[in-house]
Amino acid sequence: MGVSGSGKTTLGRLLARRRGVPFVEGDDLHPAANIAKMSAGKPLDDEDRVPWLRAVAARIGAATQAGEGAVISCSALKYAYRQLFRAAGPGVWFLQLDLDPADARARVAHRAGHFMPAALITSQYEVLEPLRAGEPGLRVDATAGREAVLEAVEAALADLERRPPR
Repeated sequence: MGVSGSGKTTLGRLLARRRGVPFVEGDDLHPAANIAKMSAGKPLDDEDRVPWLRAVAARIGAATQAGEGAVISCSALKYAYRQLFRAAGPGVWFLQLDLDPADARARVAHRAGHFMPAALITSQYEVLEPLRAGEPGLRVDATAGREAVLEAVEAALADLERRPPR
């Protein structure tokens, strides 16, 4: 999870490959109307996000039901969204990729072939609700480098997997 440009897709693909689970690109689950709105430089509101959030939750539910797990890239900017995802799959765990706004804008501005313009980065920070105490997950510096982030994630997941189920 994180703002656009934080590295969700890149790290998600790498993590999924390492863990031997499917990768789902959350952006691919947006309805065409959402993509058109963002492409036009207009931020989504909660009403716009509902079908997308439901689609992500459905993928979480399907992966949970199949017992295979998955890595899903998704901004998951608000606590309420994450609660929806946790309800869809009780084992959901979040990786929050922290990035300052200037770095996010620079990354998005230099990215080719994506519908999210750099002008919308500010709107994402305005609604971002970082992981709260008690939410299952880990916050990492998105500029730490891929390998450092993956090592931190793997260590956190290994620790989680060693704990007895509640």
